[in-house]
Amino acid sequence: MQQKDVLPMKPEIADKQITVKPVITGSEAVIRALVEEGVDTIFGYPGGAIMPIYDALYDFQDQVRHILVRHEQGATHAAQGYARSSGKVGVAFATSGPGATNLVTGLADAYMDSTPMVCITGQVAAALLGTDAFQETDVIGITMPITKWNIQVTRAEDIPGAMAKAFYIARSGRPGPVLVDITKNAQFGEFEYEYKKCDYIRSYRPVPELNLEAVAAAAALINSAKKPFILCGHGVLLSGAEKELIALAEKAQIPMGITLLGLSAVPVDHPLYVGLLGMHGNYGPNMLTGEADVIIAVGMRFDDRVTGDVESYVPNAKVIHIEIDAAEIHKIIKADVPVHADAKEALTALIQQVNPAEHAAWLEEFRAADKKEYEKVQHAELYPQEGELKMAEVIRLISEKTKGEAVLVTDVGQHQMVASRYYRFKNPNTNITSGGMGTMGFSLPAAMGAKTGTPEKEVVAIIGDGCFQMTLQELATIHQSQIGVKIVILNNNFLGMVRQWQQLFFDKRYSSTEMVNPDFVQVAKGFYIPGKKVTAREDISACIDEMLAHQGAYLLEVVVEKEDNVFPMVPAGAPVNTIRLE
Repeated sequence: MQQKDVLPMKPEIADKQITVKPVITGSEAVIRALVEEGVDTIFGYPGGAIMPIYDALYDFQDQVRHILVRHEQGATHAAQGYARSSGKVGVAFATSGPGATNLVTGLADAYMDSTPMVCITGQVAAALLGTDAFQETDVIGITMPITKWNIQVTRAEDIPGAMAKAFYIARSGRPGPVLVDITKNAQFGEFEYEYKKCDYIRSYRPVPELNLEAVAAAAALINSAKKPFILCGHGVLLSGAEKELIALAEKAQIPMGITLLGLSAVPVDHPLYVGLLGMHGNYGPNMLTGEADVIIAVGMRFDDRVTGDVESYVPNAKVIHIEIDAAEIHKIIKADVPVHADAKEALTALIQQVNPAEHAAWLEEFRAADKKEYEKVQHAELYPQEGELKMAEVIRLISEKTKGEAVLVTDVGQHQMVASRYYRFKNPNTNITSGGMGTMGFSLPAAMGAKTGTPEKEVVAIIGDGCFQMTLQELATIHQSQIGVKIVILNNNFLGMVRQWQQLFFDKRYSSTEMVNPDFVQVAKGFYIPGKKVTAREDISACIDEMLAHQGAYLLEVVVEKEDNVFPMVPAGAPVNTIRLE
C-alpha cells in the first residue's frame, strides 16, 4: 500500500517561517477532508466518473471503512440510518448519471426528515459539461429542491473549501442533506492541499439568537394555562433537548404527546407521556388536542398527518411554537408566541420562568381516553387468544424481549404504525423511520446503517412484505460487510395500508394490492443469512428468542392476519377529534 505521508512538497514563505503544504490530487483531497471531519464510514457504489476518488480511498482503508451497497438508493438510506443512530453526518458516494439520480429518493427523504448527510458524486470532465456526454446528468439542478445546499466543483483547489462547507451546513442548525458534485478533471488535478474546517458562512445563521421576551411571553401563557399540552417533535432529538423537555413537563405537570419522528425522545413509560400524535396515533392526544388551552409545540412542523383538518385544529388554544427553522413558524398553524430558537436553548430558559403546577384533572382525561382505547382496540391486538397472528402482538413480544432498548428501524405502512404504537421506547434516538417522504424500502438499508453507526446496540428492522421487496438486494451488503441486523418481515401478502384504505374508502375494491410473494427465508438463505418462518402463535415467542440470540444477521418472517387493520385512525383531512376506534 502506498505511504500516505510520503508526498511531494512545495515551500511557502510566510512570516519568515518556512511551511510546507502537500501537493495532492483532488481525489485524495476528498478523502483527507472526510478524515478531517471525523468520517469513519462511507456507503457507496463505484463507477467511471468517481473512480479516481475510489482509487484514492484505497490508500485510506485503515482510517475509513467503505461499505459496498447494491444500489445507490441503499447508500443514502444507510447513511440516514447511520446518522440517526450515531448523531454523526452520514456519507454516501455515487458516480455520475444514473448513479447520481439513484440518490434522489434518499436525498428527498433526508431533507424532509432533517437528517445530516453529505453525498459526493462524480461528474464528467468540466470540458464535457452540457454536451450530453456519457453518463452526464445535471445532478445539481435535479437535487436543488431536495438538498439543504449543493455545489459542483470543477477545480481541484476548490475541493477542501466545498467539503468543509458541506459538513458545516449538513450538521448545523436544522440538519439536512448536502450534495457535492466533482468533475473528473478536478479529481485528477493537483494542488497544494490545506484544510480548514468551516464554522461560519456569511448570511447563514444556523442557530438564531434566543429572544428572551418571547420566552417570557411563553412562560406567562404556560403559567396561566388550565390545560397545557406539549407536542414533541423530531427537533427535540436533533437538539439533544430530551432532558430539558422532560424537566419542563415535570415542573408544571404537563402531558406530552409525540410525533412519529419525535418518538423515543421521552420514555414511553414516563407518567406524563400520553401517546403518539397523528393519523394512527393514540386516542387521547388526538381527541384532547382540541380541549387544550395552551399548546407548546417543540421542534415539530405541524405536519398534515398530525393536524388533520387545519381549520379545526387547536380551536381553543394559544400556540407556543419553539422551532429552529423560521420557515416552519406560522407556515401551517399561526403561533401566538413564536420562539425562533434551538429547542435545547429555548427550553433551558423557559424552565427557569415556568412555575410549578398541578394539572391532575387534565391528566386524568388522558388516562380515561387510554382506558377506552385499550378496551376497544389494544387488548385484542396485543393479547389475541385465537385466529391468525397479529402485528401488534409480534411488536409487543419484541419490545418485551429487548426491554425497549433496541434501535427499531421501520419501513412505511401498517407495520410502521403498529411498531410506532406498541414498541416501548426507552432511550433517545432508537426510533428510525421514514416520516415526511414515507419511503417504501427505507428500513433494510437504514437498519444496516444504524447497526454500523451503533454496533453495540441491538438493531431490529420491522418491514412489510411489500417494502422488503423494494431493497432486498441489500441483504448482499449485510452479508458481505457482516452487519448483524435482525430483520422481521410482517407478511400479510398485501400492500396493507393501501388495502386498508381501499376497504374503508373504496368499497373493498382491492385494486393491485394483493401480493404473491417469494419464500423470504429461502431468499435470505440465498444471501447466506439464516432465517425462519413462523405462522403459529405458540411458536412466535421462541422464534423471536432464537433471532435475538443469533450472532449476526437473521431474518424472521412472520405471517400475520391478511386483513388486519390499524386503529385508531383519523381519516385523511378530517378533524383529529373524528378519530375512529374501529
